[in-house]
Amino acid sequence: MPDKIPISGRLQLTVEGCACCPAFWGLMNPQWNMCSRGRRQSPINIEPSKLLFDPSLRLLNVDKETISGHIYNTGQSLVFRVDKGTKHYVNISGGPLAYRYQFDEIYIHYSAGNRYGSEHRIHGYSFPGEIQLYGFNVDLYHNMTEAKYKTQGVVAISLMIQEVVKMNFENVEGLLGAHLVPRRICYKKWMKLFTGTVPGAKKVFTGTYAVIGSLSIKSLLPDTDQYMTYEGSMTYPGCWETVTWIIINKPIYATKQELYLLRNIMQGSQDAPKAPLANNVRPVQPLYFRTVRTNIELDKSKVNRCLSISYDIHYKANEWNLDDSQSANSMNSI
Repeated sequence: MPDKIPISGRLQLTVEGCACCPAFWGLMNPQWNMCSRGRRQSPINIEPSKLLFDPSLRLLNVDKETISGHIYNTGQSLVFRVDKGTKHYVNISGGPLAYRYQFDEIYIHYSAGNRYGSEHRIHGYSFPGEIQLYGFNVDLYHNMTEAKYKTQGVVAISLMIQEVVKMNFENVEGLLGAHLVPRRICYKKWMKLFTGTVPGAKKVFTGTYAVIGSLSIKSLLPDTDQYMTYEGSMTYPGCWETVTWIIINKPIYATKQELYLLRNIMQGSQDAPKAPLANNVRPVQPLYFRTVRTNIELDKSKVNRCLSISYDIHYKANEWNLDDSQSANSMNSI
């Protein structure tokens, strides 16, 4: 029998169709007061024009080890947790991190449609979904339960999900680049393990789980070294402000069929079904006086300089077209 999901994970509630919306989390439990009083809350809207380039940011390192675990429908979220008896552990280091972090769990956020679905936004744009990889500070703390309350306790890597038109895998390499093919295959295989091999053949209800015998976290990451980072919080009740967020500057891709599989996951039991398990998205929170840093360096050499004319170099967000399968980056440097 797999390990139980912590109470904080089970009490995360969907935004629509429930009286206990994120706006009320801070009022429901005194231990969750940071949800309404905190000043370093997540998620946020990232404005490219306000990013700060930080040359001290290093490359992000994620171990290539494969791990085993279980993926659950908790009734509020789709969650993957590493088995305690897994043979290997995946360490996360580098980037903005001063310590070594051990990967522990994944939360998947999405909506019933493509209008919104990711928790983080880029220049106001919400992707159809967002995968969040969480790890705890293994140098200072024993586990996630301890680390989420502590300073620099948690790292969260955010991967945006972008929809593309249905493609034949024989053609996908030419459209998206050979380096993206393994990421898509891994993601597709991972979802099918949980939702079934025949799309739409069955609904997945609360309490359902699937065994993931071998999962490479490294293979989930898009082929880019570019990211944005800021100090924030968990996005579920508790909202502890102990998280270093790393938003990868390239999405992973899913077809309409794959997103349909996610949107076919249900709340409630098979005997007492409820609404689809979607819209599990916390609204964006105020940035206040926080700085969002990036390792994306603007190439000033491409700018024609003139002594008599001032010039402006800035980051700019892509304009996403849901039918454009050749778009690659969530943000461009201009």
